Amino acid sequence: MSHEKDFSLATCDQIEAALCRQLERIRLSRNMTQKQLALEAGVSLRTLGRLEKGLGVSFETFIRVIKALGMQQRLEALLPDAEVRPFERIGSSGAERKRARPSKHVLPQGSGAWSWGDGEGDGDV
Repeated sequence: MSHEKDFSLATCDQIEAALCRQLERIRLSRNMTQKQLALEAGVSLRTLGRLEKGLGVSFETFIRVIKALGMQQRLEALLPDAEVRPFERIGSSGAERKRARPSKHVLPQGSGAWSWGDGEGDGDV
C-alpha cells in the first residue's frame, strides 16, 4: 500500500501533520511503545508525543526518531542529488556550481517606466 501524498497545495502545518502521523503508524507497525521509541531516540516521552501529534518539534528530534526507527536511508530521498546539465558544465570548466546568481529579468517592450500606480504623476518619472 502506497502512502504517496500530493503536498503541492498543502500548507507547512498540513505537511508536518501528515509526516508525523506516518511516523506514528510506522512505530505502531513495529509494535513499539512511545516510551521505547523515545528512549531509543534519546528524546523525552512528551517530545515524542508532540511529534506524533504534529505540534512542532525541532528538526533534530525528527531526525533522531527517524534514525531510531532505522529509516535514515530514507532521508536521502528528501533531497536527491542536484542534477547538473552537461551544457552548464562546459561553461564552468567542469566544476560544480558553488553559488547561484539571480537571473536578469527584462521588462516587456512597451511597458514603460515602473511607477507606484497611485494615480499621481502617471507616466512622469
